[in-house]
Parts: sequence; structure tokens; C-alpha cells
Amino acid sequence: MIQIIIFVILLISIIGNFITELIIGVLWIVKIRKKVPLNNIILKLKRSTIILGSLFIFMLILITFSHFSASTPSIVDKNGKTVPESIAELRKVELNGKQEWISIRGENRNNPVLLFLAGGPGGTQMAAVRYNLQKLEKDFVVVNWDQPGSGKSYYAANIKSLNVNNYIQDGYALTKYLCKTFEKDKIYLVGESWGSALGIFLAEKYPEKYYSFIGTGQMVDFSKTEELDYKKAIEIAKIKNNTNKISRLRSNGYPPYYGTDVTWKSAEYLNYLSSYMEKDPEIYNSRFNTWRDIFSPEYDLIDKINFMRGLINTFNHVYPQLYNIDLRKDYAKIKIPVYFFIGKRDINAPLSLIEDYYNVLDAPHKEIVWFEHSGHSPWINESDKFVKQMNKILIGK
Repeated sequence: MIQIIIFVILLISIIGNFITELIIGVLWIVKIRKKVPLNNIILKLKRSTIILGSLFIFMLILITFSHFSASTPSIVDKNGKTVPESIAELRKVELNGKQEWISIRGENRNNPVLLFLAGGPGGTQMAAVRYNLQKLEKDFVVVNWDQPGSGKSYYAANIKSLNVNNYIQDGYALTKYLCKTFEKDKIYLVGESWGSALGIFLAEKYPEKYYSFIGTGQMVDFSKTEELDYKKAIEIAKIKNNTNKISRLRSNGYPPYYGTDVTWKSAEYLNYLSSYMEKDPEIYNSRFNTWRDIFSPEYDLIDKINFMRGLINTFNHVYPQLYNIDLRKDYAKIKIPVYFFIGKRDINAPLSLIEDYYNVLDAPHKEIVWFEHSGHSPWINESDKFVKQMNKILIGK
């Protein structure tokens, strides 16, 4: 938090000094034209240049320091001592030639490995999962992956070149890396929102690498979801007599959207639905703690900026590629057990689509676990129940 405050102050100072230099430069030209002595102007210009250069160098030092000091907290016992067999680290891994980041956390490095796939595309949830699902670390080695174009992996690939297959292939490469590193034949797979679809893609294509899959905030038919979400936002706005919101939604037109403003048009109704769920008294722990997550030690100064850039830029490019995907048609057969952890009060991922998919899904075992007091994010809304259900289903605890 202190680092980001200093960074902002320095940035403002640099901009201020740049403007000052610009003004002095203009005055210099004026003085030349008037043939007035320039000693004082030159002295001020030199001082301003020195200050500007010093601030810039200090800011570079701060950015470098924040990069090397980024970390995930150690796992400690009740006495504050590091648990002997624990693992808690950030690690850069090469996936298909790209440098991408993961966090690895667990009280015992010999426990089963669980890969958590974040939402988005473009989202990073390293800190959020640590805060909300910390109890999973007792029985699993929990791995969070900043996918290309998100958080710490924002620069892993040219965003304009990203496609769905990139995520599938990188996810598979990461899976193989984890199996080799921790000497496992298979791992567990969990995905939320966009990550729930990515998890299905991986489970369908590489079933031999996963014990089972858990999807939460499960996405099924992306184009239909956007259409239903848009209609739901209009419906709520009418009930609340929010004419401004109705006007903005209608001016954007019906989704799906394409072009350079996909993120902003989608956010018009998605944020409205999220706000509605946050105010739902039946949903526990309904608010996202975004600022807490951004200022977490996992992210350096540049990562903190890219935390939001991923949600804007990567989402804008990748999300339209998902419109033609319908799991009911394209992924109706999965060769491993599939579980859906679904919030009863989710109005982001339509429950009707999830139930449709469940009904047509052919899997060795399938099950819906309902969370009565959750919206789109049961892993946040009812985190204790989420962990208990995972332990019960995955390891019989």
C-alpha cells in the first residue's frame, strides 16, 4: 500500500515538473525574443531538470524494488513459525515459450495438487483465493495461475494474438509441469466463471491428467448468457424505475458486442447485476474486496496496474471469441467426474443454462451442489461451505 502511494506521488511530481519545464521553456523563448538576460531562467531550468531526473530514477528504483519484493505470505502455525513441509511461493514458469506466473501454497507439499482457474478472461485471483480459500491449503497444494494477459502474466503474450486455444494449450502445459514438479499422475481442477469453461475444455481434451473437475459460476453458452444478462438488467432497472440505466443499456443495443468497446458495453449490465447481488440480503459476504486484492503482496507496482488492464484489454479481445461456444453442444461428454458448485441467487451465469447442461452432460459422475446464500461466487460468499464440500467430494474428508 505504501509503495503504491509513493508511486502515485512520484508520478504526479514528475508530471508537475514536466509541466513546469514546459512553462519555463515557453518563457525562455519569450525572453529570447525580448532580448532579456536568461541567467535566472537557465538556473531554474537546470534545477527543474535535476529534480525531474532524480524523481524518475527514484521511481525506477521503487518499481524494481517492488518487483523483487513481491511474494506470497509464508504458511505459519499458531506460534507464527513456518510450517516445516509447507510451500508458499510465486514462481515464473515457461509455458509454450511464454513466461507466466503461478502461486503455489500448501501446508504439505506432498498433498494432492489443485489448480484454480480464475475468471475473466484477463482476471487474476492469486490474492483473492488465498484470502477466501485459505483452509484448502491444509489438504491441498493450491496453485493459482495468472493466465496470459492477466495480472503478473499480462505481458506473457501479445494480447491481440491471444485465442482460446492458447489458454487450453498453456493450461495443459502447466498441468504437465505441476505433475512433474510434484510427482503426481493427475491433479484436481477447479474453475470459476470464465475459468469454469476453460476447465471443461481441459477436462474434455486431456481427461487422463485430472481426477475430477469442479465448476463454480459455471458458464455454458456465452452468447445466450450475455443476452439473458442484458434482459435481466433491463428488468431490474424497470422495477427500480432507473430510467438512466435503461437509456444507457438501450443505447448500447443488444449483446453480443464486437469492436473496441466490448468491455465497457458489457460492464454496463454486468456491473449492474453485480451491484444488485451485492445488495441482496440473502447473499453472504456479497462484496468483492478488489482494493484489498490489488494491494496484496503478490503483486508488484506494475502488476497492480495490470490487475485492471487485464480485465479491460484482455477481456475486450478474447471474450468475443467465446460467443460461438455452447457447452451443451460442444462439450456434452466428459470422461471424468464433474461437479457444479452453484449459487442459488446467481443472476450472472443463468441457472437455467447450467441445469440444461447438467441434464445433457454425459460423465462418469455428475452432481450439482447448491449454495443457498451465494450469487456468482460461492467460493467467496460461502467459503467455509465451499471448502467443506470440496474436501468431502474430492478426498472424502
